[in-house]
Amino acid sequence: MREKQAVTRDAEVFGGGVAVITGAGSGIGAGLARRAGALGMTVIAADIDEAGAGQTVAEIVARGGRGEAVRVDVARAEELDALAEHVFARHGAVRLLVNNAGIETVGYSWEIPADRWDRTLAINVHGVIHGVRAFVPRMLETGQECWIGNVTSVAAFGHMPAQTAYMVSKHAVQSFSECLYLELELKQAPIHVSSIVPGTVRTAIFDARNNAGEPASAQGHRGAMAAMLDEHGMAADDAAALFLAQMAEGRFWVHSHPEMAEAMAAARGAFLAGQLAPVMPEIARHIAVE
Repeated sequence: MREKQAVTRDAEVFGGGVAVITGAGSGIGAGLARRAGALGMTVIAADIDEAGAGQTVAEIVARGGRGEAVRVDVARAEELDALAEHVFARHGAVRLLVNNAGIETVGYSWEIPADRWDRTLAINVHGVIHGVRAFVPRMLETGQECWIGNVTSVAAFGHMPAQTAYMVSKHAVQSFSECLYLELELKQAPIHVSSIVPGTVRTAIFDARNNAGEPASAQGHRGAMAAMLDEHGMAADDAAALFLAQMAEGRFWVHSHPEMAEAMAAARGAFLAGQLAPVMPEIARHIAVE
């Protein structure tokens, strides 16, 4: 007689219900969507790249799952409001929300055009904030247990020249997630909040096609970082499996590379406690922007 396979915690928690994942057309977002679909969730893959989101959903459906691709620009608060209204009306209560959409911007702070600065902060910061603002009231109304993951980065614990816009945005998302956790605790709401902290994960975030509006001098840095991710990065699907497994356990801190995050957080703590001057990361010396 064949023994029953043990049901994992993530399968228990995310074995049904609705998942909404922004930036699901590629990278970590696509990995999270595929994993949620494999666990049995109906996945709403939201992305400004509708074709990319459609491809993600096609992969989920081909494996026997369920999903819908929706074009959403997370930089526009009203589009996140419309997404929440659509999902709750068509699919019902949302069990899992992952605010993942983000872009990388490279270049010296004073050389990045104002519209690229605004776009980076609108996607990376306001996209998370307004994702929460649009979905949480509806989650609270259901009274059901649910989970929110905001994708930060190990960048939230450090500093890096020529990636200032991205670093600033991830520090902000980390702070927002900490405060959100406490707000929902104060509200005694059955909503779990996680800060998802990717380390070196293989995505297309540094691809040259994503550099619109950056100074031309940034391309060497972008290329070097892309090569580093290609060579040393964890596969997005592997990272996604780790993230959802840890979220299912109710963790606030969710990691792909815990040792990396711990080392950077410890260094950050020492930096703040000692009120030290910033120290140039070693990697930055090799990829300086000309």
